[in-house]
Amino acid sequence: MENLKKNLLSLQLNVEDFAPASNDEKKSLVVMRESVNFWKDGMRRLRKNKIAMVSLVVILLIAFMAYVLPSFWPYSYEQQIKGSNNLAPFEYSAAEQKLIDQGENVFPHILGTDRMGLLASVLVLLIGATYGAISAFAGGWIDNIMMRITDILYTIPDILLIILLAMAIKEPLESLATKPGFGWMQKLGPNMVSIFIIFALLYWVGMARIVRSQVL
Repeated sequence: MENLKKNLLSLQLNVEDFAPASNDEKKSLVVMRESVNFWKDGMRRLRKNKIAMVSLVVILLIAFMAYVLPSFWPYSYEQQIKGSNNLAPFEYSAAEQKLIDQGENVFPHILGTDRMGLLASVLVLLIGATYGAISAFAGGWIDNIMMRITDILYTIPDILLIILLAMAIKEPLESLATKPGFGWMQKLGPNMVSIFIIFALLYWVGMARIVRSQVL
């Protein structure tokens, strides 16, 4: 460092500030702490992350409810009650309402019995998984084009599409709801049906990216 001299006409920093640290200076910077194993260090980091701790509590709560709730919930997940399908939250079927009129206690359908939410999720899974797998297997310019299409779909505002689609299918749904077997469409309305359609058309892009990355 003795040969390094600062040019008086330059604005450079003092070259002495960039001299290598001595052994004594290096030792003074060493901070010793208790050695911990992998799991103990992981738990220490987890406790410091507030978002991770909140997420852990939510996951444990869901797992607890998944095991405990079926023990006293009157409806099992595979149970089918004829006439109690497509009910809104806290809505009773004709048979259940008859039991209530007779003085019996009937547990309400807190989340309803509408099957369309599951149908939208299945469509998202099928479309996204198929699209993502094809994109990954094809590769090259096909993969590039398919992924750019997903980027374009990400930019489309779904609320605007829901409003436009609800206005477009309002009259067809009203005419279709008058036919036998399609009364549930009148109950749901064009807005709810358009939401399910938009879910199937737009929300598969995230699934497609996940499946593509796994295939790759």
